[in-house]
Amino acid sequence: MSEQNQNNNAKNNQQKGAQVQDINQLLKVRREKLAELQEAGQDPFQITKYNVTYHTAEAKADFEAKFPKPAEGEEAPEIPEADRITVSIAGRLMSKRVMGKASFGNIQDLKGNIQIYVTRDELGEDNYKGFKRTDIGDILGVEGYLFRTRTGEVSVHATAVTLLSKSLQILPEKFHGLTNTDIRYRQRYVDLIMNPEVKDTFVKRSKIIAAIRRYLDTQGFMEVETPMLVSNAGGAAARPFETHFNALDEDLKLRISLELYLKRLIVGGLERVYEIGRVFRNEGVDTRHNPEFTLMELYQAYTDYHGMMDLTENMYRYIAEEVLGTTKITYNGIEMDLGKPFERITMVDAVKKYSGVDWNEVKDLEQARSLAKEHHIEFEDFHKKGDILNLFFETYVEEHLVQPTFVMDHPVEISPLTKKKPENPEYVERFEFFMNGWEMANAYSELNDPIDQRERFAAQDALADAGDEEANHTDEDFLNALEVGMPPTGGIGYGIDRLCMLLTDSPAIRDVLLFPTLKSEKK
Repeated sequence: MSEQNQNNNAKNNQQKGAQVQDINQLLKVRREKLAELQEAGQDPFQITKYNVTYHTAEAKADFEAKFPKPAEGEEAPEIPEADRITVSIAGRLMSKRVMGKASFGNIQDLKGNIQIYVTRDELGEDNYKGFKRTDIGDILGVEGYLFRTRTGEVSVHATAVTLLSKSLQILPEKFHGLTNTDIRYRQRYVDLIMNPEVKDTFVKRSKIIAAIRRYLDTQGFMEVETPMLVSNAGGAAARPFETHFNALDEDLKLRISLELYLKRLIVGGLERVYEIGRVFRNEGVDTRHNPEFTLMELYQAYTDYHGMMDLTENMYRYIAEEVLGTTKITYNGIEMDLGKPFERITMVDAVKKYSGVDWNEVKDLEQARSLAKEHHIEFEDFHKKGDILNLFFETYVEEHLVQPTFVMDHPVEISPLTKKKPENPEYVERFEFFMNGWEMANAYSELNDPIDQRERFAAQDALADAGDEEANHTDEDFLNALEVGMPPTGGIGYGIDRLCMLLTDSPAIRDVLLFPTLKSEKK
């Protein structure tokens, strides 16, 4: 290493050491301030409640409605005391500017932020000194009345300020914010404080789920809850997480799907049921996958996969209008229109359209393997003709499905819980719903023939024996339920996180999960 590089490294280390020392000193001062308050009998952590009458955005809206902003060049008129809007707000102190006998600050709460104006004359000498000793990040309660400053900003003229909680940590610097994605995900609480757009994303997520529930309520659906700990994790092609239940000395799995229990409820006569809940799949992590994610599945008796298409199309439009106020959404600069009829195309036609291969002309597994090799598509020895069709679809078609599209009629080999098409038993009455090249939902005309279902389970057991860790296993109790009798039923599963990504224009699934799965900091 050159002498110059050594000098630069030493200088950088000195600067980092000085920064750490400065931060440690600031943290020490905050704790000293807390100790002084506690010694004076003013411990903020002893306060148990505070009467909040307004959120910041509501206070501003009420003031603007009653006292509109004057025309340019005109001063805001003095508001008579009898007409003042008095407020009591609470939130985090995000900035402070002390100017002798008067100070300004900014309070942030759930709905936004508002400027506060604090004076020694209004608060009194001791209370004003107390305000001056507050730190950025402290949580304050502020009573006062609304007014408009000379610059036109609606503000609170404080008549009382109460320290409700002392912040002993230091928030990121205001103008640079919190940009390190790893820290953002690990310390979501700081992320929500510093980045308003992040808070907006999760407010929208809550609205999306609420809109789903409202829509399904109008359609006569009943929300239910089913087990997360199961002995047989079925209903999807995924590797489960495994655990041990000490009380019964039994190995259990975390559910990978909601399907098999919800279908039991259809057997029991609950004709329209749904569940929104976490499922767990022992798989990789990327921009669209997290090992635990939110899935919604619903089942409706006496309908089929066409009924599920109609429900999906109507529900997606409803959610977009409720949450965004429009059926046109933009993701990563690409506009998708939920207002137009969604395209409906079979998997075979889609593969022919984008790869040029007509699967209707593929007669057997040997020909399918030959085509796969010709098109450089890798497959496993246990893959059958239908599996290879699906590989063609994934390779050639998915990326093109940007606008809302239902891809129908999948091969039977990849659909162990679905009714076969009566006119062509190589395919089943199933669709996947795509937007932005992503699978957004998966739906079936549900298989209700217990004899056929047992044969499908046996085929899955054979795959598992051959090494397929994502294969289903025979579920005897579920087969017993089908033997009791399940009506013709349509069912569907929706990836809620991907829907939230689209409607909030979020680039990664971690951006719509408050607490995504991360590697431990020790690693």
